[in-house]
Amino acid sequence: AATGRVAGARAAAGRALAKVTGQALGPYQSAVVRIGFAGTWLFFLLREFPHRHELYGPDGPWSWELARRLIDSNHAFTVLMWSDSPLWFEIVYALSVLSSALLLLGWRTRATSVLFMAGVLSLQNRSVFMGDGGDNVIHLMAIYLVLTRCAQVWSLDAARARRRGTASAGGAGPALWGVLGAVFAYGSVTGGFSTGWMVAFAALWVLAALWWMVDRYEPAGEGRAVLDVLANLVHNAGMLVIMAEVCLIYATAGWYKIQGSRWQDGTALYYPLGLDYFAPWPGLSALLASSGTLVMLLTYGTVVVQVAFPFTLFNRRIKNVLLALMMLEHAGIAVLLGLPFFSLAMIAADAVFLPTAFLVWLGARAAALRRRSGAPAPEQDADQDRGPGREPGQEPGSGPEREARPGTVGSVA
Repeated sequence: AATGRVAGARAAAGRALAKVTGQALGPYQSAVVRIGFAGTWLFFLLREFPHRHELYGPDGPWSWELARRLIDSNHAFTVLMWSDSPLWFEIVYALSVLSSALLLLGWRTRATSVLFMAGVLSLQNRSVFMGDGGDNVIHLMAIYLVLTRCAQVWSLDAARARRRGTASAGGAGPALWGVLGAVFAYGSVTGGFSTGWMVAFAALWVLAALWWMVDRYEPAGEGRAVLDVLANLVHNAGMLVIMAEVCLIYATAGWYKIQGSRWQDGTALYYPLGLDYFAPWPGLSALLASSGTLVMLLTYGTVVVQVAFPFTLFNRRIKNVLLALMMLEHAGIAVLLGLPFFSLAMIAADAVFLPTAFLVWLGARAAALRRRSGAPAPEQDADQDRGPGREPGQEPGSGPEREARPGTVGSVA
């Protein structure tokens, strides 16, 4: 009996290893996270475009010299410290907007995710006192997205890979990486990178070049198989880190609330409803604050949901109920407290736990609505990206139709 149990455990471990190395799990979840965070950052940059100079540019209260002193001490990454020229700031801001839009669409995702990360870190590290809490989540997720194969579905990369089938899909990807390499070389020569960031960007560029060479000269060989296994491992590790990050956010927030007297007596919610800064709809805020019972239910409900959520991940039904409640909570924060970008960032992070079956249904409904409106129907996602030849910007598929069964990152977590 003991021998049978050992053999069963080994077989299960072998199946798990084959699953983790053989496919990039959670293709729909990673696509939603990509779209959510790229869209949130894009909308924020466009919304604050008239105020960009005061937020992150030369007219801000946190001057370029103060930012330089802080960067010298904490070694944070920002290309805005390369020059105090207003023209350089405009270029960086414009590229941040462009990279957000391209990542949202899933165009050359591997390269645009690096550009997106550089834009997010550059602007946020330039003025560290700007933001409302959601900026911290965007900051972290911008780094994690670089590790994932987040364009397997619902992206221009996936549609292009299906149309062209095999072989490389043109020279835009290598050209984009060439430009990124030139910028990296300039920053390295001029001392614009700390040692850690220099190593990180060099590794990304070398791996992208290696991937392109293998794709071009040995698309069906062992080299490509090894790169696929490594990419799957990094993707799955990145998705695990994203899920752990969301759980950590809610666990720490919930347990800190339990320890605070303001959350025990309900005033943590009541007081902000009376502040003009957090009252875009004064009448609605006053109506909510006038009901002690409703304030109590929302206060204690928030604490219970946040503390309980990490413990419900292995029970799909309870997890899905709490997930819906948390998303409704963030939607309420956006409306009642006037924090839309914080709420969008948190909803995008929560989306990593959405069930695959629901996301597949949602995609089918969107396709049906497009057909009814007369617009071209989007490409099917189930067997996309087949064909041995892909360049770094194209995300190879891994059979997302298999994700709908229980036991995967998307369906259980």
